[in-house]
Amino acid sequence: MTDIAMLPESWRGVLGDELQQPYFKELTAFVEEERAKGPVYPPREEVFAALDATPYDKVKVLVLGQDPYHGEGQGHGLCFSVRPGVRIPPSLRNIYKEMHAELGTPVPDNGYLMPWAEQGVLLLNAVLTVRAGEANSHKGRGWERFTDAVIRAVADRPDPAVFVLWGNYAQKKLPLIDESRHVVVKGAHPSPLSAKKFFGSRPFTQINEAVAAQGHEPIDWTVPSVG
Repeated sequence: MTDIAMLPESWRGVLGDELQQPYFKELTAFVEEERAKGPVYPPREEVFAALDATPYDKVKVLVLGQDPYHGEGQGHGLCFSVRPGVRIPPSLRNIYKEMHAELGTPVPDNGYLMPWAEQGVLLLNAVLTVRAGEANSHKGRGWERFTDAVIRAVADRPDPAVFVLWGNYAQKKLPLIDESRHVVVKGAHPSPLSAKKFFGSRPFTQINEAVAAQGHEPIDWTVPSVG
């Protein structure tokens, strides 16, 4: 996994050095040990799926999640997203409720957020792997250092972006972002624990106004039906 070929081509120039660092080699060894013991999500080929779906030069919006879903068949490498046919998790259900209330878009029948990723929404988790059934089980093993490098790489581009930081955990990344050049949309996390504060925060309007002001095409938040 330390092979630079694991990284999507558009990210290799800005992240390739990370893969050569001692911490990343230790992280790789840890994840492989975990896989030898039992299921780890997402599958090996989907660990960098978010970077694969949204090339470096195409990132308009970066949404930061915490760690992958830990149920079978859920996590596929994009934060908040699940494949079609998988039950929509509570946080994403709340995101959809706010989207419907704010924009009037239909509530989707699936949780597959690839249409967002393909428009330049980088759906990045701070930790990229998890042990089955155990949230945060791969926290503090080195992924945060790698994903901080991803955030920094987007923040260092000449082209501005919008960073979406929901909840206290995500907002700890603020020092990595120059707010004089980029726009940060902050708010409560959409999880059921803090959804009351999330509802009514109108993040989608804020994001699209900022994206348009930065000279980019706004995001179409509609998630196509698969039913």
